[in-house]
Amino acid sequence: MADYHHGVRITEVKDGARSVRTVSTSVIGMVCTSNDADASAFPLNRPVLLTDVRKAIAKAGVNGTLRPALQAIADQCSPLVVVVRVPTGTDDATTTSNVIGGTETGSYTGLSALLAAQVQLGVRPRILGAPGVDTQPVAVALATIAQKLRGMAYVSAGTSATKEDAVLYRKSFAQREVMIVWPDFVAFDTVTSTAKPAFAVARALGLRARIDQEQGWHKTLSNVAVNGVTGLSRDVHWDLQDPNTDAGYLNAGDVTTLINNKGPRFWGSRTCSDDPRFAFESAVRTSQVIADTFAEHCFPDVDSPLTPQRVKDIIESLNAQFRAWKNGGYILGGKCWFDPDANPKESIAAGRLRLAYDYTPVPPMEDLTLAATITDEYINDFASRLSA
Repeated sequence: MADYHHGVRITEVKDGARSVRTVSTSVIGMVCTSNDADASAFPLNRPVLLTDVRKAIAKAGVNGTLRPALQAIADQCSPLVVVVRVPTGTDDATTTSNVIGGTETGSYTGLSALLAAQVQLGVRPRILGAPGVDTQPVAVALATIAQKLRGMAYVSAGTSATKEDAVLYRKSFAQREVMIVWPDFVAFDTVTSTAKPAFAVARALGLRARIDQEQGWHKTLSNVAVNGVTGLSRDVHWDLQDPNTDAGYLNAGDVTTLINNKGPRFWGSRTCSDDPRFAFESAVRTSQVIADTFAEHCFPDVDSPLTPQRVKDIIESLNAQFRAWKNGGYILGGKCWFDPDANPKESIAAGRLRLAYDYTPVPPMEDLTLAATITDEYINDFASRLSA
């Protein structure tokens, strides 16, 4: 740069805190079957991004699970949906294998194809399911995919299961990324012109996306009206004030059930976590959102000069986002800080920086008690009120 200049110099300063952009949470990822879908719109074992779910129904065919799953989602909202279509097998075992998938000739198939969505389609599905084909082996595989994508998997306890079977089934899982749902809904099928059982999992996917869009990822699936259904596939005894009911039994067993009170809705907020800190769906999703949001925000800082000013800028950026989330009601609080003991000079010299953060997720008001007292306080002025 010349030492002498007669005029104005402008330099761009890039130091300072940057705004943080929260990752998108309402993208659905699901694997469905259909042997008569439009192959150009839904190629087998390839992730396809749908931006207009209702329009895509016309190309979904009428066989398999794809069409009813898309209809169930469209009844709730119009989110981004990543679909992987797999063929229906000659028997249930073959269909299960097709849904689970794996790696063939260098390409992912079945559930594994959801892992390729971010690179191929530019979106990461975080609301995951395989409506109507989520057998136990599929659910086990789906739990692993949910962990890799840092998403939530919604799985059915089985259409023929009893409530006792559903609670026992839940004990097969320990992943915080899984929510068990039982039973199914009933909906009118325009293809057969009859009312028939309808995938509760598909409605969970659509409703989860709608709640994310309208309220936020800190609100659980529970106690929000579900669109497009006429009833429940099994009888479920529920009473708002009595825990000794079918619904109470299922919720106590960490199974989300269905009720019909001021409209059909899911009832239950519990995951399959073996860690009580992540018992609630909202706690799991809060953890995922914070981790991915902060990681994406810090991507430009990787390989940049490790200076005290840059560290201060990162900390201030993350704390500003914590304040925004707190003010918006998404968390109860959180902070990020630099711990000198965790960052000895040898680590700094080696290019390693360790920042710490903590936070408190917003728990759902699952158990509300109103304490009633009979009192004569309001009778004390009885006589004086007669002459008023």
